[in-house]
Amino acid sequence: MASNQPAPEAPSPFRSDTVGGEERTWEEWNPTEESIRPVRGRHRVAKQRGLARSSTVLGVGVIAAVGAGGMATAQSKPPVSISLPDSIADNLPDAKSLPGMSAFMSDDSDAGTGPATDASPLTTAGITAAEAEQGATDAGEALRARILQQAEQQQAGAAAEAKAAEEKAAAEQAAAQAAKQQSKAEADAAAEKKAAEEAAKKKAEAERLAKLAASYAVPTSSYTITTAYGQAGSMWSSGYHTGLDFAAPTGTPVKAVHSGTVKSAGWSGSYGYHTVLVLDDGTEVSYSHQSSMDVTAGQKVSTGETIGRVGSTGNSTGPHLHLEVHTAGGSAVDPMSWLRGKGLTV
Repeated sequence: MASNQPAPEAPSPFRSDTVGGEERTWEEWNPTEESIRPVRGRHRVAKQRGLARSSTVLGVGVIAAVGAGGMATAQSKPPVSISLPDSIADNLPDAKSLPGMSAFMSDDSDAGTGPATDASPLTTAGITAAEAEQGATDAGEALRARILQQAEQQQAGAAAEAKAAEEKAAAEQAAAQAAKQQSKAEADAAAEKKAAEEAAKKKAEAERLAKLAASYAVPTSSYTITTAYGQAGSMWSSGYHTGLDFAAPTGTPVKAVHSGTVKSAGWSGSYGYHTVLVLDDGTEVSYSHQSSMDVTAGQKVSTGETIGRVGSTGNSTGPHLHLEVHTAGGSAVDPMSWLRGKGLTV
């Protein structure tokens, strides 16, 4: 006979115990409810899951964190395993589905079908193709080589600039030296030309005077110059000597210095016997203190012809010829300079 027994009660989530005479009730812990703290940063979890699958991905992360200098250290460390609860791990996306991650993931099942992955060591990161062709295998050595190459290029540039400056200075010095030599050569040539011109001028003047001297003559011979033109003294009424004195023995011939016409010939007071000769150009030459005269007024004479004799007539202290020269205008000139200007030696 069946009996109606009450159905068993569902187990209560609450439980009661007696502690120290007091009854206490506890709620049974259900780990599937909200007591589990939600996981934040889902993208970070996915990255950790991918790192757990491959040590190569871990190496890539280390490279991104520490740069080329720590690649060798990262390569020497063992892979790190990261485990997550299944309730979280099951909801994470596959690491291969993340952008840029499939190239770093490799499984045995994809060994023959996936694209080939570059198996270069991490220490070669940052090495250029040219450096790789030259045999560079270490980033640090490659960087060091680049720095040394740059330093060598800078030194070569500085040396080239210094050499260019030296060449420029040498060229400027050579140009200055050449200009100096050219200036000296021009100065020497100008001096030689001037000297040649002066020599030619002197030669021409000598030739002219020689030719002119042939038509002029010294007024007397065997003479001594005693008193020059312009010499001051109380003996002369003008206060100075107006002619040139040729001291010579009495009777020494007096000659015409150039061809001309006798203007006057006779006694002239303090001048004694006095003769005036007018030359072809109008110059007047007078002869004083003669002892005698051999010409008369209006007579034409030639160069060197005797016109009188040396004496001491008039205002004289001894036998001598007093010679005076006046231009056509009547101005007195120094007889010494005039005679020498005609090429005569007095």
